Amino acid sequence: MLSSLQENILKKCYGEKGGINRKIFADFYGPKSEVKKADRVKIITQSLERMIDRGLMIGYGIRTPKKWFIKGVKITSLGKKELEKWLNRKQRKLPV
Repeated sequence: MLSSLQENILKKCYGEKGGINRKIFADFYGPKSEVKKADRVKIITQSLERMIDRGLMIGYGIRTPKKWFIKGVKITSLGKKELEKWLNRKQRKLPV
């Protein structure tokens, strides 16, 4: 099961051939969000780490034994399949 942030990250990475800089994902919260900037970075980092561990994404950066320093990410074929499943499950709006 993916969170709305993870779904947004996969959508942004879906059409890209190469890697994407992680700073793009901060747009998810918007300029008037109640979440502090430090908390946004922490939440995005945790989501990226979890998706990398699941095999949905490939992370570019430096990994120390205790911490990831992720600079960019790239979607894998498993991530593309997961996003397509999610898009197919979503109920479509009826034309009025």
